[in-house]
Amino acid sequence: MNMDLKQLYQEIILDHNKNPRNFKELDHATHHAEGYNPMCGDHYEVYLEVEAGRITDVGFKGAGCAISKSSASLMTSCLKGATIEEAKEMFQNFHRLLTEDMEPGELPGKLCKVEVLQGVKSFPTRIKCATLIWHTMNSALEGKEEVTTEG
Repeated sequence: MNMDLKQLYQEIILDHNKNPRNFKELDHATHHAEGYNPMCGDHYEVYLEVEAGRITDVGFKGAGCAISKSSASLMTSCLKGATIEEAKEMFQNFHRLLTEDMEPGELPGKLCKVEVLQGVKSFPTRIKCATLIWHTMNSALEGKEEVTTEG
């Protein structure tokens, strides 16, 4: 990865950490789950409003490191307007992007801007930071209330 692209990715991550998008609790959420990473203390809640199989609004609350908060902000921005099936496909693709040897262009469907987090795979201990919110969102869609990285 060239230095200009690396710098751009770092700027996007820092911006989403400092100014997280959709950092809010939804009063009328139809789906909700809480995620926790006991190894580092990341702790988030995801709120989804789903109508007719489509995510009409999404929010998250909680605290964690810059990687986890940026991932949450990027994810929630990407999910608005997606169908449940598209959201689950995004979850699978993001997980594959960080755990397998592949590039964003090799994955089906959309990833929005979350590919900026692919550099996390160079730091295996940080992968759980980036994927916690995604596992939490997926659990919410499956009707599970809690998820932990250690279970």
